Amino acid sequence: MARFSEEQKRIALLLIHGPKTPEELNSQLNIPFNKLTDELKAMMKLGVIEKQGFPTKYTLKKNIASEVQKRKKIAETDINKLRIRAFIEMQAIEEELLKKQIKQLEEAMEKDKSFTLYNLDKAPIEKLDEYYSTYFELNFSVKDFASLIRFMFFYGPSSVEVVKPAKIEFSAHDLQDGLMEAADMVQKYSQAIHKLMNRDELAKFNTNLYK
Repeated sequence: MARFSEEQKRIALLLIHGPKTPEELNSQLNIPFNKLTDELKAMMKLGVIEKQGFPTKYTLKKNIASEVQKRKKIAETDINKLRIRAFIEMQAIEEELLKKQIKQLEEAMEKDKSFTLYNLDKAPIEKLDEYYSTYFELNFSVKDFASLIRFMFFYGPSSVEVVKPAKIEFSAHDLQDGLMEAADMVQKYSQAIHKLMNRDELAKFNTNLYK
């Protein structure tokens, strides 16, 4: 799944308002012309923009323009400060079971009031050995630290990135709530593991865990 540079995001936001020549983009975005040309070429390669007319103008492809407008509209009413990008990997022994799990995850994210979901991109399902697998790329905002902790435990992302802001402050109350959430969940996982393992298996698990 494509990862866009900050310059490409700025170009895309400007192209929402209509096709632009490289010169128009250069004057409005104040990006060095050589850098701008490289970014436009990269966006062409990614299938995000296309050329039209003479003199040559660049425009967003319709599906991309719709997605950018959708995100912009969501952002206008989103009061959450913490924006997150995450990947979630999923596997199942049967394809239909995996599809069911995918649907459950989508519905859970859309219903969860702790998050504002900007987009959820799904990779095609592939069969690897005896398993069917896929992964999601999520772009969402989260209202507080405790909600982020819950996301980590309930959804089990394989990768998490803070998109913005570069710096954020949490109140002591919010931090305390998040830490209590984490402590409670760790205790529940620990109890479940103790029930599933005998003493030797548990000792081996702890040795591997704390290496």
